Amino acid sequence: MSVERRTLLKAIAGGAGLASVQGLFPAWAQTGSHGIAPTITTLNGPEIALTVGHAPFSVGGRTGHAVTVNGTLPAPLLRLREGQRARLSVTNTLDEDTSIHWHGILLPFQMDGVPGISFPGIRPGETFVYDFPVRQAGTYWYHSHSGLQEAMGHFGPMIIDPAGADPVAYDREHVVVLSDWSFLHPHEILRRLKASPGYFNQQRTTVAGLLSGEDRMSASERRMWAGMRMDPRDISDVTGSTYTYLVNGHGPEENWTGLFEPGERVRLRIINASAMTNFNVRIPGLPMIVVQADGENVRPVEVDEFQIAVAETYDVIINPREDRAYTIVSEAVDRSGMGRATIAPRLGMSAEVPPLRQVPNLTMRDMGMDMGAMDHGSMDHGDMNMRDPSLAPPNMAVGVGVQSISPAPENRLAERPLGLENEPHRVLVYTDLVALNPNRDTRPPSRTLEIHLTGNMERYMWGFDGRRFSEIVEPIRFERDERVRVTLVNDTMMQHPIHLHGHFFELVNGHGANQPLKHTVNVAPGGRLSFDLTADAPGDWAVHCHMMMHMHSGMFNVVSIRPLDGIAS
Repeated sequence: MSVERRTLLKAIAGGAGLASVQGLFPAWAQTGSHGIAPTITTLNGPEIALTVGHAPFSVGGRTGHAVTVNGTLPAPLLRLREGQRARLSVTNTLDEDTSIHWHGILLPFQMDGVPGISFPGIRPGETFVYDFPVRQAGTYWYHSHSGLQEAMGHFGPMIIDPAGADPVAYDREHVVVLSDWSFLHPHEILRRLKASPGYFNQQRTTVAGLLSGEDRMSASERRMWAGMRMDPRDISDVTGSTYTYLVNGHGPEENWTGLFEPGERVRLRIINASAMTNFNVRIPGLPMIVVQADGENVRPVEVDEFQIAVAETYDVIINPREDRAYTIVSEAVDRSGMGRATIAPRLGMSAEVPPLRQVPNLTMRDMGMDMGAMDHGSMDHGDMNMRDPSLAPPNMAVGVGVQSISPAPENRLAERPLGLENEPHRVLVYTDLVALNPNRDTRPPSRTLEIHLTGNMERYMWGFDGRRFSEIVEPIRFERDERVRVTLVNDTMMQHPIHLHGHFFELVNGHGANQPLKHTVNVAPGGRLSFDLTADAPGDWAVHCHMMMHMHSGMFNVVSIRPLDGIAS
């Protein structure tokens, strides 16, 4: 699967174009892949060798610079089996440090792959061997935790087959990796966001939109938002104005195609490996049965669309019975672009690609404001102090890093995700997720912990409880094996997919002993949610927003679980 970089550059320079770089796609991601056949499409076995390096990447007729694993984007599919021991040798050929984090994998903290927390990182020219027992099954992925390499292509899928029978019956499967790609270097993207946070937003409300009604806002609503100096279209920091949305490394025009035979039950293992984009996923004409979330089996639930946040995974079953093609749509949450792929009985077939839908507008509820209890007529929005310290909890630092504090944040787990509120079809919500098997730890939490997600969009600063990780921040401490109810409160107008390393937590969604296990959860703007955590993995673990620019701008901390009981630190 590896590709010699000099050969690729020579081919591109000679005008060979995209066809000459087909080798950039691993076999499982090439158009027409017949699913996952271990003999030809995976790297597996007790010893796996991976090399991180530079490579060109082409999409839409342009070529840019990527950071890849074994020369491919996405990186090779790794296929392991529950109960085996994994030994993965990672060699760094870059001129900077690198790393690999095994996203959602339960392992010793020294193998987690976060430089400065669980290990030093992999220096140029060095090889690091990740060695750990495989304790679980499901759909996962892996990516760099160094710099902004993940946004440049350093990510790939990881499938772990169960040791016993799989409770999900299917005839064929396809791995579907969603991502976003820009020809701008991610450091330049971050620089532009810090200089002008709305730099990439080309879908703002306009005077023409007000007059025509296209913006779907009244003049009084416009004045309200203007008075607070906030943008109701501030949905995604980085948008389709610079991103091309990829499916298995293919742009919309390149139309990645997965095959099926009519009547087959096809399993799609969908991974959101984006740097900054939440996607709304649907297959017009085909219902999807969700059978797994974040690698954990759930009771089957049939839907027509779901939102997948950055770093989440969903497995769905589809059952196409007709001899026709279907379009897999992954529409950016802000409707600034979409990824597109096809599932069909034969190569060369395609289906209609739906147009982008209307751009959503944020509301006062997305600011955590209970509009039912407010007097619209008497409210002076221009004088509203959204940073009123009296609204803040005692542990929050209310400084320049806190643009707003939600006065009345709500639990929004049962609500349809942003932009899907009025769709006529069935949309997955978090309260639809029910663990297939009861959770093992049934103890009630012994204490509670509240963490506020904070930010200042104007300064492009993000953090927990008003503090950025670059400041002096105390780790979040747990006693080993203690049971804690953690509540996340989103004081910002942005979505934040929060990921905890080394653990699964039980999302408190009303299903008792069968609350779903997750490693990443999307916290809605102005929303609050809770999860129950059993802190059973000693060591130091990262917890952060998986929006890459949010994490690198401060929304990151360390979870420290002690005692180690003889485990080397």
